[in-house]
Amino acid sequence: MAIITIDGKEYDSESLSDESKAQLGSLRYVDSELERLQAQAAALQTARIAYGRALKETLEEGKAPEVDEVNTEGMGDSTQFHD
Repeated sequence: MAIITIDGKEYDSESLSDESKAQLGSLRYVDSELERLQAQAAALQTARIAYGRALKETLEEGKAPEVDEVNTEGMGDSTQFHD
């Protein structure tokens, strides 16, 4: 028997109606997708920072850095694109 707490009120998951169980399943799915997307966003942000630093070094040095030469310190979110 699993207990679900919503707004401080406890519910026995086995006694839920079919409709409530369906809503609970949907809520669990959405929560897991949000967690997955947040992890993906974090990975993409890390990649963006690395690409920005590589671009900065290329612009300053006039050549693309070797993979083991890229400095990943201090770039942050300061790279902006303007048309």
